[in-house]
Amino acid sequence: MSRVLFRPKKGLVAKYAALGPAALRDATREFDEEMIVKSSRPLNDRERGLWKKARRKPGRPRRGAGAKVISVSVERGLLGRFDKLAKVLGVSRAALIERGLEAVLAGGSRPR
Repeated sequence: MSRVLFRPKKGLVAKYAALGPAALRDATREFDEEMIVKSSRPLNDRERGLWKKARRKPGRPRRGAGAKVISVSVERGLLGRFDKLAKVLGVSRAALIERGLEAVLAGGSRPR
């Protein structure tokens, strides 16, 4: 039984992974040249957008109006019970807090 040591990914990586040595050398020949500044040009709008997207740091997906980080003090016993519930439900602390806030606001209950 033979083992597969390398499974090429889909897309551009697969395209180059499927090439033999000679074909790969031909396909990448342009990268053997030194970069000549005289042959460069400013980025167009599409390229500038792609460059900005590539440089962007990964972050949380934006939902609604975005998120705001806050610091809240919670009694340790309550926090322990809260963490157990979050684990049982399979959600994060932040998700459970969000659910609770939505429930309180939807219920229209007044503070005591």
